[in-house]
Amino acid sequence: MLPITRYPGMAPGRSRAVAYGNLVFTVAVADTAEQDMRKQAQETLAKIDRHLAEAGTDKSRLLSVTVYIADMANKAAMNDVWLGWVDRANEPQRACIGATLEYPHMIEIVAVAATKD
Repeated sequence: MLPITRYPGMAPGRSRAVAYGNLVFTVAVADTAEQDMRKQAQETLAKIDRHLAEAGTDKSRLLSVTVYIADMANKAAMNDVWLGWVDRANEPQRACIGATLEYPHMIEIVAVAATKD
């Protein structure tokens, strides 16, 4: 049986990342309460980078990403930040969904990546 590695989250009962086999599952939100989509998207993607690195992989190994945004009117701003961040030689499958998020979060990102092993 393959081991499961869990990276503890900030909230009880949650992991910020889980690794199983050659897959890493992670989730992130911004730390800022500032209501600026670009800033929240940048912070959230930076957290994804850190979580992936901690699990021994990086954004070039992303397989699937789901982006939840509180207001679809902000999708263009989020997408501009995304395009500046994503590895354009290794673009993952991505979905963007409008969702009710807990204030002050404007964006939440769930990602699945392959490990480098």
